[in-house]
Parts: sequence; C-alpha cells; structure tokens
Amino acid sequence: MTSKTVAQLLSQDVTLQDVSIKGWVRTFRANRFIALNDGSTINNIQCVVDFENFDEALLKRVTTGAAIHVTGELVESQGKGQSVEIVVKSLEVLGDSDPETYPIQPKKHSFEFLRENAHLRTRTNTFSAVMRLRSSLSFAVHKYFNENGFNYMHTPIITGSDAEGAGETFRVSNLDSKNPPLNEDGSVNYKEDFFGKETNLTVSGQLEAETYAMSLGKVYTFGPTFRAENSNTSRHLSEFWMIEPEVAFMDLAGNMDLAEDFMKSVLSYILDKNKEDLEFLEKRLLDEEKTKPQAERSDMSLIEKIKFVVDNNFKRVSYTEAIDILKNSKPNKKKKFNYIIEEWGADLQSEHERFLVEKHFKCPVILFDYPANIKAFYMRLNEDGKTVRAMDILFPGIGEMVGGSQREERLDVLKEKMKALDISEEELWWYLDLRKYGTAVHSGFGLGFERLVMFATGMGNIRDVIPYPRTPQNAEF
Repeated sequence: MTSKTVAQLLSQDVTLQDVSIKGWVRTFRANRFIALNDGSTINNIQCVVDFENFDEALLKRVTTGAAIHVTGELVESQGKGQSVEIVVKSLEVLGDSDPETYPIQPKKHSFEFLRENAHLRTRTNTFSAVMRLRSSLSFAVHKYFNENGFNYMHTPIITGSDAEGAGETFRVSNLDSKNPPLNEDGSVNYKEDFFGKETNLTVSGQLEAETYAMSLGKVYTFGPTFRAENSNTSRHLSEFWMIEPEVAFMDLAGNMDLAEDFMKSVLSYILDKNKEDLEFLEKRLLDEEKTKPQAERSDMSLIEKIKFVVDNNFKRVSYTEAIDILKNSKPNKKKKFNYIIEEWGADLQSEHERFLVEKHFKCPVILFDYPANIKAFYMRLNEDGKTVRAMDILFPGIGEMVGGSQREERLDVLKEKMKALDISEEELWWYLDLRKYGTAVHSGFGLGFERLVMFATGMGNIRDVIPYPRTPQNAEF
C-alpha cells in the first residue's frame, strides 16, 4: 500500500478506505489519540488506537517526537477539529524518541530556546509554517523570472571585489594563519595565496550579473551573500540570500515597474498556495500583538499587510518630496521620531519609511532620486549632479524592502565616481569594460530574501526565517 501524506488525506473526501501514513508523533493522549504530522501541512491527522488491540510495550514507545508508520481505515471524525481520522489497524515505531531528553515538547517554547535547537525547531507549528512559506516564496521567485524571459545566473561566491565598497567582507585564504608569507613592509603577501590575490566571500552578485545582462539581456541571481558586519540586531545576518535581477536597455521607470510587478506576483502566489500556514501565523501574530502596549500594535493583520501590497498601486515619490513631507509631519515637528529630519540629504530610517507608507500615503511607496553621497558608486548620476537614479520600495511594518537603480553606463562619469571614493579601476577593469564595448542604459535591483520571508510570515527576528542563522559569535549546526 502506497503511503499518503497528511495533506493528501485531509484533502480527500473519500472515507472508509485503507490508508498508510508515516510521520512524527506530536502528542499521544489517553493511550488512544495520536496526533501525527509529517511536515506536509500545518495540520495533524488524528490516529485512533484501540488499546486492547496493541501490545502495551509498543504503545509506550509512541512518545512525542517518535517516528511511526500507521495503517488503518480513514473515517469521518467523531471529534471536533478535524474532518477525518484514521482508525489504526497496525502500528510500527520506526524511530524511538527519548521522552526525558526530547527538547520539543507539546508546550510553548521561547524562540531563543528553539534557536538553540534549530535542528529540531521545524517540528513546531510555527517553524514548519515559516519554512514551508520560505520554500513557496523561493519557487515563486524562480517561477516569475522564468515566465518573464529571464536567465538564471550563478554568480561567484568567492570574489576579488567588494561590490558595495563597504569593506565588511569575510576573507578567503589558505595561507598559514600562524606564519603567512610577508612582503618587505611586513604586510601579508597575498600573491602566494591560493588565488594569487586577496579574495573574500561575495557581498553581492550584482556587478557580475550586469556583465551577463549586457549580453543575455535579462538575468537574475538568487544566491548566498555574506557581510562581516558585527551587528546583533533582529534584522542582520552574516549569511543571507539575495535576489538580484539586471536588465539591459531598461531605465529607472522600467526598473520600478519590474520590481512592483515582481513583488505582487510572489506575494500573490503564497496567498493562493499557503493559506493555512498564513492563517496560523496570522493568529500567532495577533496573540503576540495583544501582549504589546496599544501604541506599538500594528493596524493590520498579517494577511491584510500582504494584501495591502498586492492590491494597491505603489506610490512613486521623489526623495526630495519625501523629505518635505517628513520635515512638516507631526511626528517630526513634535520630535516623536527617534531621528529628526532637519535637512535634505538625511539618510531615511525605518520609522520615516513606515510613516510614509502607513500614515501618509497609505500604500506601498517607491522613493527615487536619492542624494548621490548616500548611495553606491554604480548608480547613474542625474543631470543635477547631486542625485542618482536610485529607488527603494517601502512596505508596511518593515520599511525598505527593495533597493535598486539605473546603473551608470557612462565610462567617464563612472571613473570619476570611483576615483572620488578611492575604488580601484585595476580591480574592476572588467566592469569598466562594459562601458567601453556596447554600453547602454541598464538597471536592476536587490532584495534580501530573508527580509521578504519576514514580511510574509510576520516573524520579528531574521534569525527565525532562515534554517541555520549565521550571526556574530554563532556558527552552530
């Protein structure tokens, strides 16, 4: 008999049939009712055991966390909370679970405790729902780009460049750490290293993606990136995943169109495919909100936030206009913002971004034409000489979700910007070549995948939306 999943059995209308299923025990009540879950759905299936038909020693092994194989008859449920249940005819314990030491007991656990047991935390409802949503979002990303004519590109993980110019990278080396070869001035001689030069883990695949866009037209990357930023906030990871499309012959307006359409598409996908997981996470979030002071509670539920993005047109506003709005806003005038907006050129914080989205425009917002001195060197300089064709997409509850720009395609201007920021032309000779051989307008954006998963699940800490978080002083598992 072929085994079915819990999701398959709960979706069937046909009862009074023999079925086979394998999964992990969530609870075993009164030596009669087994709640079984196999990860295919947030819901358990109830397996009803007649104690007299089974060996007592066998039933003692049916403990929380044990893996079992059940066969029996699928019948209409006599109890509340489920439509069908299995009347057990045979039961086999595939893998025992020590009830004294198994950490994921049927009770509420703190997220801190579950991070310490990250190898088992997906056996809880919250984390199984989060990771199913993460999987669905991943599929939706590839689906969107595939259906829109993009080529998927695998950019290097080991690189000799620092795309952002931030300098916060993880060095890659196989030199003897205790006795590295030295130059005459005492510095490390990286010419004797494995790659013959100083290399690091990538902070972005964007620059390499640009090279492929200028021959394949439309490409995207979706891979791991690394930042050696010593930050322990709820929004920072040292290893995370980035989605970065790049498109030739596309200007900033086209970039905004693409990003808006993309975000609506992937979020629509999970509204359709992950309804039960979203409903569970929404209830979890509502219960969590009740414990907060009234002033800190969200005005929208989880599903309402997602629909807020899917159903509304994104408002496009220049940075200059946004600064005027913020300067004259009540929170700014009454000094309710933690960071008071005083003049043009300020780097906007999450509180400002959320005010624009949630209070002022009441829809997702795309800010564009930012001051050049707070944006990256590769963004196209506007004719005013002080702003660049950058854009950020702002969402409710989280602030910035997407950052992108029209790229600087003019060789002379790009060289001047690199010189001013002390970025080596020698290191990025290949990037400059794009501006020598068939240069053209092109654009792209970046989206931190974990930030998208946070938004879609309502989780408050980025460590809880990636299987095994890498943060300062933490590389467990």
